[in-house]
Amino acid sequence: MDSVDGAPARSVSATFDLRGDAGAGLLNLSTPLGSVLAQARWAPGSVLLTTPLGETRFPDLDSLTREVLGESLPVAALFDWLRGRPWPGAPSRVSVNTAEPGFEQLGWVVDLARFDEAWVAARRERLPVVSVRARMDRP
Repeated sequence: MDSVDGAPARSVSATFDLRGDAGAGLLNLSTPLGSVLAQARWAPGSVLLTTPLGETRFPDLDSLTREVLGESLPVAALFDWLRGRPWPGAPSRVSVNTAEPGFEQLGWVVDLARFDEAWVAARRERLPVVSVRARMDRP
């Protein structure tokens, strides 16, 4: 994830294991070398973040991402975006750049140009600009 708003750029690189869906699931984050950074578990009305420093509860996934990453990410939509499709919970439209596959949703541009190579990129254009890039392991 990168954020651009006139402040120094921040970048986070991590390996992730995402299971479940927006209603209930598990996210494990590790450093590229395999050290555990955090684990998030969620169910309706409850989000628990476990780090080496302890456990913290959040009311929802948006609150967790805002606290941990400094920006709110549309986690509910990410499950569908990582599958190369718009989230059914909000309107979407085909990207204005029709030369490359993708769509726009929730103020984000989701780039699927490298989806066949297991890459998905999403960029929020409003300030602060945030970019998320993910490479998935195929089963």
